[in-house]
Amino acid sequence: MNANALSMNARGQARRAARSRALDVGARAGFVARGVIYLLVGILALRIGFSDGGGKQADRGGAIAEIAEKPFGSVLLWALGIALAGMALWRLSEAAFGQAGPDGDKATKRVMAAGRFVFYAFVSYSVISYAAGDKGSGSGSSDQQTDDVTARALQWPGGQWIVGIAGAVVAGAGLWIAFRALARKYHKHLKTAEMSKRVRQAVDVVGVFGGTVRGVVFATAGGFAIAAAVQHEPGRAKGMDDTLRSFTETPAGPWLLVLVALGLAAFGLFSWANARWRKV
Repeated sequence: MNANALSMNARGQARRAARSRALDVGARAGFVARGVIYLLVGILALRIGFSDGGGKQADRGGAIAEIAEKPFGSVLLWALGIALAGMALWRLSEAAFGQAGPDGDKATKRVMAAGRFVFYAFVSYSVISYAAGDKGSGSGSSDQQTDDVTARALQWPGGQWIVGIAGAVVAGAGLWIAFRALARKYHKHLKTAEMSKRVRQAVDVVGVFGGTVRGVVFATAGGFAIAAAVQHEPGRAKGMDDTLRSFTETPAGPWLLVLVALGLAAFGLFSWANARWRKV
């Protein structure tokens, strides 16, 4: 057997390992964990819409703190962090070996998978650190973190351009997320043939509504970052919590935030649908 054959055989074994049962379970557990976080953020945002939230943060940190307050909260956080680690490893396998589907080997898809790996690895680390006793990890205010990062970046040479471009990227990503949800691009990633007609319709409702709202939230946060860059005011940039609260300042008042909160909760349900029917 020559070197090329050996190399191809090794590559094939690695690809099969990447598609192993363990990664399949890890990916699906990760979708469940993501659903829990979005559902809790949606619930926290609903509280803000109706009663100012009682000091709770409607972001990932607020969701982690909410879980921690429950009976067996530490155990639940460990489970959540490990599940998110499974999601991270699955995204890493996609970056290394390509995604499921005919166009899964495209370079752009691999790069995006690598970015998602970094994101989920960071979130997993934050949740596990919090569960292990580092209460400053994972549960901090996204608004304060955003202000601090923006303030430091604006002090750099060309800082306004850096913050502005970053904001434009986030806003563009949000619009792209919303477009893909409206166009139901997620269909190609789901085993729709295994769904009944009623289930498929329900998945479309939470997929389109939840994905669109998620994209709008990202785009709005990106817009605030652009405003911070243009006006050279770090305080103009907003994290998830302040971005959600900003919807109450529109003519629709708290009702727009209620609609957004329901959309985020719907995306949580859509994540659970992915846990069941995603092509991994």
